[in-house]
Amino acid sequence: MPTYLTPALAWRRLREGNERFVSGESLHPNQDAARRSSLIENQNPFAVIFGCSDSRLAAEIIFDLGLGDAFVVRTAGQVIDDAVLGSLEYSISQLRVPLIVILGHDSCGAVMATKAAVETGEMPAGFIRDLVERITPSVLTAKRNEQEDVNDMVVEHVKQTAARLADSSRVISDAIDDGRVAVIGLSYKLDEGRAALVSGIGKL
Repeated sequence: MPTYLTPALAWRRLREGNERFVSGESLHPNQDAARRSSLIENQNPFAVIFGCSDSRLAAEIIFDLGLGDAFVVRTAGQVIDDAVLGSLEYSISQLRVPLIVILGHDSCGAVMATKAAVETGEMPAGFIRDLVERITPSVLTAKRNEQEDVNDMVVEHVKQTAARLADSSRVISDAIDDGRVAVIGLSYKLDEGRAALVSGIGKL
């Protein structure tokens, strides 16, 4: 059965799970053998979470979720590429997920590397350069707004990533226009474990 949650209800469910995690009262739902068995034939996640690959940002843990609850896509610095767009479009068109979450976090290494590259003019080697190039517009925008702190740059990057998703994908933008999907940007604080809303596109 597909999930029939609205974007607003899906966000509320995530928020409540995050509050449990912050307060140390996680329920660890949907993690037993019965849940595993129930998902053999299909999956009906209620949110897709596109977040940074950072090991401290495990989506199912910080939102107190279990098997089948969230469709999760992760890259360093939550950088968009064609595979990410295809994964997100799949979650919207095939799985009918009502909410896309862009999840960034403070002290992000990919954003710090980009800040350093912008300030020194020295680009990193290998494929890390590709990450830095994709994050650079967010860092430059933050600097134009006189935001020199890396955590402000993370928030700007979350906002730009959400906007770029809506701009780049016809599947996602049509779903937003129809009111079936919303895109929200969250910034996660490593010390307290809270994911705060920093942007929203679509009806919540």
